[in-house]
Amino acid sequence: MNETVMDINALPSLLFRLFSTAKVSVTEANGIVQVVPIKDEQDCTAGLRGILAGHDDMSVDKFLERMRADKELDL
Repeated sequence: MNETVMDINALPSLLFRLFSTAKVSVTEANGIVQVVPIKDEQDCTAGLRGILAGHDDMSVDKFLERMRADKELDL
């Protein structure tokens, strides 16, 4: 863990360089500020294992329906 002492006005640029995510969670408790990066959960492939196993947002039926629709657009 690295520790840096700096002017408070430099915080935005430092935090922007440290995090590669678009959103962060900020929590303050007893004078301690914790900043945690948040991964983008909108990626529908993030929960896929095997062939759509355990991913409630994308059932096999919905996946096949999308594949059929894509094929129809290609014709």
